[in-house]
Amino acid sequence: MRTVGVDLAASPTRTAVAVIEWADGTARLVELTMPADDTRIRELVAGAERIGIDAPFGWPDAFVDLVVAQHHGNLSAGRGLDDIDRRRPLAYRRTDRAIAAAKLGNPLSVSADQIAHVAFRCVGLLADLGIADRVDGWAVEAYPAAALKHWGLTHRGYKGVARRDVLAASYESLVARAPWLDPCGHRELLGVDDNAFDAVITALIARAAALGRTRLPDGADLEVTAREGWIHVPECALGELA
Repeated sequence: MRTVGVDLAASPTRTAVAVIEWADGTARLVELTMPADDTRIRELVAGAERIGIDAPFGWPDAFVDLVVAQHHGNLSAGRGLDDIDRRRPLAYRRTDRAIAAAKLGNPLSVSADQIAHVAFRCVGLLADLGIADRVDGWAVEAYPAAALKHWGLTHRGYKGVARRDVLAASYESLVARAPWLDPCGHRELLGVDDNAFDAVITALIARAAALGRTRLPDGADLEVTAREGWIHVPECALGELA
């Protein structure tokens, strides 16, 4: 099996792509590319069984409805948007709230934070790849922090040049917990660049999704997440991936 993780940024300069090949109980990091534009991403994901993308796949239903109504001059009065609780459904998707409720992290708001620029790029990439299923398709939405927390690894405080010591320690913890993961010459980069590190974690999440070991929405969530997107979080131990 081949899985690919894309740590998508608004700019290709900070976008990293990790390609992992799985065989005989081992996982080899055969490619770790940065920077990566959309053309390069399409080349690297070709032939993969599953790909993970660290970026939102959609916007909250409530936000879309609000923007459409306002755009057409049909926004009703009395919404009481001076109340922050009334604004939360505009900022956070069903999957974001599920992650927070499970205490696995606090995803950024796709409609109210700078990650919106990443989402613009992501939906264009999904269209280029022909991906229509935003819940459990060939590409799945990933959130590395939630996977790292589930696996008991450092899940925050490792991003940025000033925190490279934390990133290096997090990578060493990953290596200790996953001796079957062969970095294939990329060890140094993984210890100093959080984008590259997140791309690898995203490729591991893609593996969990391919094995059917991530939680999927059910019931009333299905219809909503088909539009908004769904974050895949592993439900297995790290060692079970191999």
